[in-house]
Amino acid sequence: MIHPTTRVLAAELPGHVGESVEISGWLHRRRALKSVTFLVIRDRSGLAQVVATGAGPDLPEETVLRIRGTVTANPQAPAGVELTSPTVEVLSSLAEAPPVSLFRPTVEAALPVILDGAPVTLRHPRLSALHRITAASVGGFRATLDGLGFTEIQTPKVVSSATESGANVFALDWFGRPAYLAQSPQFFKQAMVGVFERVYETGPVFRAEPHDTARHLAQYTSLDAELGFITDHREVMAVLREVVAGMVASVAERSGAAVDLLEVKLPEVPAEIPQLHFAEAMRLLGVDEPDLAPAHERWLSEWALREHGSEFLFVVGYPMRKRPFYTHPEPGRPEYSNSFDLLFRGLELVTGGQRLHRHEDYLAALAARGEPVQPYEGYLRSFAHGMPPHGGFALGLERWTARLTGTDNIRRTTLFPRDLHRLTP
Repeated sequence: MIHPTTRVLAAELPGHVGESVEISGWLHRRRALKSVTFLVIRDRSGLAQVVATGAGPDLPEETVLRIRGTVTANPQAPAGVELTSPTVEVLSSLAEAPPVSLFRPTVEAALPVILDGAPVTLRHPRLSALHRITAASVGGFRATLDGLGFTEIQTPKVVSSATESGANVFALDWFGRPAYLAQSPQFFKQAMVGVFERVYETGPVFRAEPHDTARHLAQYTSLDAELGFITDHREVMAVLREVVAGMVASVAERSGAAVDLLEVKLPEVPAEIPQLHFAEAMRLLGVDEPDLAPAHERWLSEWALREHGSEFLFVVGYPMRKRPFYTHPEPGRPEYSNSFDLLFRGLELVTGGQRLHRHEDYLAALAARGEPVQPYEGYLRSFAHGMPPHGGFALGLERWTARLTGTDNIRRTTLFPRDLHRLTP
């Protein structure tokens, strides 16, 4: 009986010196000298060098190969080893050349070229490294909340009414009925507090707002959490602090090679993230506005780093007129709210707070805003049957990765961006 050869990854080769092994991957780079040809093979773990005598196989870069050879120590090769006496088998050849040179240390192409060719350009180690960091971040988000007794849920992305009043929505036809792409899982995750007490979700959300900036997308990934039986928004902030710390730790543990390649400076998450009330923020800024502008976020982040040595800052107590109707007002100062934003390196990453939980309070809040009850009847039904005091938050994943890595445009941290102009690939 013939047993198939077990594939060895590039990163595993140092453990197989002197052995005959099989590797598979893409031809990352071919370099022919007078008497020897070097083939650099790329797989999911990294790069491996293959040395062939003479001209070697004349193949274009990105050809998919299976190679059998002997693992030989060489201090000058990647990881100190290389494959010698190779036998090369072509698994897949190229119909056309890649739109960028994937073997070069950096990608000099313009962002539209990178995004148009994403299925291929993302093979470049520096571009894929961003998404490895994203994956590790989501892993840390899940692991932290699992450890805190949360239940992961999945909620509909097609809904019968707008989730958040005042925001633009994408309308669609649902078998002859009007429907919308969900702006957030807000209503569903609140309802599930009545079932599981603590829930979280990772998934796409949609905002039909015609922004054309480096920090906005029409579809992005939201990391949401909601927890019940709280006293106020400060307990939500404490959970968020643990989540952020868990995400940073997961990035360090699970994507260390990507962190090193991109020279990412991971932040320290303080045991207690400093916080500043919105009214005090206005005093420091010398303005009187209902919300923070991007320039305000940058200034306050610099202030937090200077005054507290923290790259994170909670701004709490936003004005009620700038928060959704389900937000709980601040006791004693009803013009402000029990809500917060988390700023990180000059950018708002997370919005959260305490929600209303009594049915009569929802009716009063809608009436105060002049909004009809009928579109929210399904949502309000949960509160008619008793809900505990609760709150939660939502973290924009692409913004997190962009800010963590110092990336200049959020589209670089999105596999296939959807924005004002882009629907393909």
